[in-house]
Amino acid sequence: MVFSQISAPHSTPPAPQLRTAIRELCRERQAVILAHYYQDDAIQDVADFIGDSLELSRKAASTEAEVIVFCGVHFMAETAKILNPGKTVLVPDLEAGCSLADACPAEAFAAFRAQHPDHYVVSYINCSAAVKAQSDLICTSSNAVHLVNQLPAERPILFAPDQNLGRWVARQTGRELTFWPGSCIVHESFSEQALLQLRLQHPEAEVIAHPECQQHLLDLADFIGSTSKLLERVTSSSAESFIVLTEPGILHQMRRRAPQKSFHDVPGSDGCSCNTCPYMRLNTLDKLWRCLDQLEPGIELEESLRQRALAPIERMLAMSA
Repeated sequence: MVFSQISAPHSTPPAPQLRTAIRELCRERQAVILAHYYQDDAIQDVADFIGDSLELSRKAASTEAEVIVFCGVHFMAETAKILNPGKTVLVPDLEAGCSLADACPAEAFAAFRAQHPDHYVVSYINCSAAVKAQSDLICTSSNAVHLVNQLPAERPILFAPDQNLGRWVARQTGRELTFWPGSCIVHESFSEQALLQLRLQHPEAEVIAHPECQQHLLDLADFIGSTSKLLERVTSSSAESFIVLTEPGILHQMRRRAPQKSFHDVPGSDGCSCNTCPYMRLNTLDKLWRCLDQLEPGIELEESLRQRALAPIERMLAMSA
């Protein structure tokens, strides 16, 4: 594939022209921009496709674009590269990591697995390629219950890396799971006191929560689901007001889908803004334009690792069909 001049860096266009310049570069590079619901509003608005981890995995697997720009975090771009080894996969900021993935290093996970050699390993997609490569099946919050329900009842299951999601899956399926002790810093940060205060202020509001939240918060929720399920809920529910327990980037899409309704995000402890993922927000329009202009930073994976990580992802996609 031949691109137009990319050897010399160009000056970033002025802010008013930045969105148009990004779309022009996408056409030149034959690129597609995939963005997670937790990205800044401006990135969501310029993206070709917005989704949760499962939706983005499917899109990455089916795209005909030559270049995939993943506006999310590092493990998401890795997943796109696992599924598309022959394509250029870019991420606007390589430092856009994930506390959940970082807290499950491959070497430590291998030792944990060795302690449970008879267990079938189900790993949440929020993990590194090296952990995916040690897994039997990958899941997302959208399909975890559905997938676990398909596994033989007599087979013990090791679930990693998010113990909060794992406990919710265990309750929904009735299965006994062994958990890697990980959690998401954002979903661990929500203040129960702030949630209760919001309920007093908005008694008519429906509380909707992502299953990565802690159990005492899920116990206060009226509806629990993945980001895509939460989006569906705000349009299908008769409620006119919602208190939302997940990263507040999703409120942008909620307001677009149900502009007549009101949405309230729950702050972190002591009123902090730690309900916003610091890694997701490392991606900016400037960085998005720059990575398209220079076709970097790119994601590269050693082929044997990619192949090992591919098998459980393909198994997930097949079982989710």
